[in-house]
Formats: sequence, C-alpha cells, structure tokens
Amino acid sequence: MRGTLALLALCSISLPALAQQAGSIVLQAGWIHAQTLDSSQPLHTDVKPGLGALIGIPDSFDSPGTAASVNDADTLLLASTYFVTDHWAVKIEGGIPPTFDLQGKGVVQPNRNIDALSVDLGAHNPIASSRQWSPVLLLLYHFGRAEARWRPSLGLGVTYTWFTDVELGQGFYDDLNNTFGRALAVANGKPPGDTYVEADSSPAWAPIVNAGLSYALSRQWGLSASVSYVALKTESTIDIYAGDGTRLSHSTTQIDIDPLVTALMLTYVW
Repeated sequence: MRGTLALLALCSISLPALAQQAGSIVLQAGWIHAQTLDSSQPLHTDVKPGLGALIGIPDSFDSPGTAASVNDADTLLLASTYFVTDHWAVKIEGGIPPTFDLQGKGVVQPNRNIDALSVDLGAHNPIASSRQWSPVLLLLYHFGRAEARWRPSLGLGVTYTWFTDVELGQGFYDDLNNTFGRALAVANGKPPGDTYVEADSSPAWAPIVNAGLSYALSRQWGLSASVSYVALKTESTIDIYAGDGTRLSHSTTQIDIDPLVTALMLTYVW
C-alpha cells in the first residue's frame, strides 16, 4: 500500500506542468456565480399631459422609498485565452446567458391622499425578469514561469451587456395596468379597457477587474478559479400605452447591478 501511494505521488510530481507560454491557446469551461451588489434610485414617472391632474395624477412625480434589486444567478462559462507572451494574455469569455429576477419594494403613489391610485411593488415580486448577455474581453498578466504548476493572474477588461426577454410579472402587470393604465386612458380620452404595459433595460458598457489562479494537472489539462468585479449600471423603464399606441406614462430607475462574479473552470491547452 505504501509503495502504491509513493508511486502515485512520484507520478504526480513528475508530470510536466501546464504550458502557458507565448502562442498557447487555453480553452476553458466551467461554472460561474454572479452575486449582485446592487442599489437603485427611486422610481421617477412622467405622465402624458391631459386631465390626469383632475383625478390626482401630476404630470411628473417621484416615488420615495421605492427600490429595485437583482437576484444572484449561476450559469455555464466558456472562455478562450491566447498568450501573446509568457506573461501577457488576451481572454474572451461567454457562455449561457443567465436569467435574472427583479425584486421591487416600496409603493408607487402619485397622490398620497388617494390610496386607490397606488401600486405596492413588494406585493408582486418578482416584478420582472430578463436574460442578460455579457461577453467579456480581458487583458491578463500571469505571474511566475510559463511551466509553473501554480500561476496567479491579474487583469482588466470590459463587457458590453444587453438584456432580452424582459417580462413583467403577471401580478405586477395587472395591478399597474388596472390602477394607472385605465385612469390615464380616461384622463386622455382613450378607451380604458385596452391599455398595455411594456418594460425594458438599457444596454451598457462596463469595466471589469479580475484576479485568477490556475493549477496544472498535466501539460494540457488544468483547473482555474477567478473572481471579477463588474461596475455595471442599467436604466430600467416601464411604459403604459393606450390601445392606439399612445404612451400614457414613462417610469425609469437606474440600477447599479455591480456583480461580483466567481468562476471555477476546467482548462485545456490546445
């Protein structure tokens, strides 16, 4: 038994280290976890001028105490790294776009004296969901020798993020549409029964700071782990429309998502 353990130990020591040198292409696949460190501004709403003031809805108002937050997410990461020199490398990251839920809190109420014209965001969570696309480009510096078994790295990069499949939760949609949509339609001489609501999130560029560590299992196979901070902001909008397409209201809030992204990957030198 001791002889077997000694032989295994000797084999593991004698394996050549992962070759991360000039000209190497390293392919990576694994798991990432995005922990959002988010904050947001209160919801601001602009209303189409009309007779809204007669029923207690001003042309523009803020909703103090309202806020939005984004849940954490996990997904598959795919990446490719090209070593320009033994130390400097360029990395591209992608993968399966995760779906994020948007949680709300606070009450949207244009007139504090009219409870019927209010929507409690927290009563309908999640109020929205969307799929996030965030391809990443990183410039990395790897410490140590190219053939070292352990190699830490530091890097800077950028991502361009956009959102698809933005959908409002059905309960929030119905409450918002029935509470504000019909009232605004009446105030603007539109049929109250065919209003609808749409939501969107703006695309954005965001800087990234990255720290990583790779471990060579053999000359071609290895493991790597990294953590990245992404200074990501987006503006979320909610619009209410009359049946003929007239926009009755436009609500916005800026959300600082700022995810802290951890990754664990299997690597292969090609």
